Amino acid sequence: MTAGLFLEVFVTLFVIMDPVGTVPIFLSLTSGRSAASARKAAWQAVTVSFVVICLFAVFGQAILHYMHISLPALQCAGGLLLLLVALELLTGKEDDPSTTAQGNVALVPLGTPLLAGPGAIVATMLFARQVDGVADVVAVSVGIVAVHVVLWATMRFSLPILKVLRESGVLLVTRIAGLLLSAIAVQMVADAVRAFIAGEG
Repeated sequence: MTAGLFLEVFVTLFVIMDPVGTVPIFLSLTSGRSAASARKAAWQAVTVSFVVICLFAVFGQAILHYMHISLPALQCAGGLLLLLVALELLTGKEDDPSTTAQGNVALVPLGTPLLAGPGAIVATMLFARQVDGVADVVAVSVGIVAVHVVLWATMRFSLPILKVLRESGVLLVTRIAGLLLSAIAVQMVADAVRAFIAGEG
């Protein structure tokens, strides 16, 4: 039962957080940085995501209830934030390193809402409800840690790709990442609107 819960947590979060899908976005956001800075960004992004996921696993319901925020509202906000980042990638405004603080992309949008987005947060909150005993706590915790280890490894070892792609390849990856990210953002907003309508109905 506990092993099954661990597997369920790992697979669900893996699919939602999509480590492979974050690679082009990570490469595009870190293309103007040194290898050391990109590695640091990968570590920071995973750390931020892990902290956010853990906070919402423990205090999520209380936080949303206290601030009178619905899950669709959180999802819509995350979608709009990602859309802004996607538009920057598509228009090339992110190409100027001076426009972004050194640690910003690791916090936003990589750490949240891309990795620790509404989908991952809601899924974690639902798993937290299933916890019944120390064994279940360990299973959920290990599942969350395992997914974040995979996320870090995927971004960390994607860095050599930058050397192969060169400037023109990075530009292509950036545009593709912007398109994918905009589609993700629009889908998040659409799901939020659908949830709002269903709630009113």
